[in-house]
Amino acid sequence: MHVEHHDLYTEFPDLRVAIDAMKADSGYFAALFARYNRLTGKVENLEEHDMPVADFTLEDMKKARVKLKDEIYQLLMAFLVGQKHRA
Repeated sequence: MHVEHHDLYTEFPDLRVAIDAMKADSGYFAALFARYNRLTGKVENLEEHDMPVADFTLEDMKKARVKLKDEIYQLLMAFLVGQKHRA
């Protein structure tokens, strides 16, 4: 089964530098990044191996991943705005 990969570097290719900077500068961001990657790995593993799991469980995991991705995106946008004001 083909599984689409949703790592943050793939999701936000233009924000690669900001992601790395935020991971290095913010423990909170680094923890969110790690949590997102763990959750994404679990979802992709379930999908890739077509493992039996209740639909609502997989759907809940995907919703949690979207929520994390949104929070991460908002933090990245705030970081970039802060960078522009410093320049």
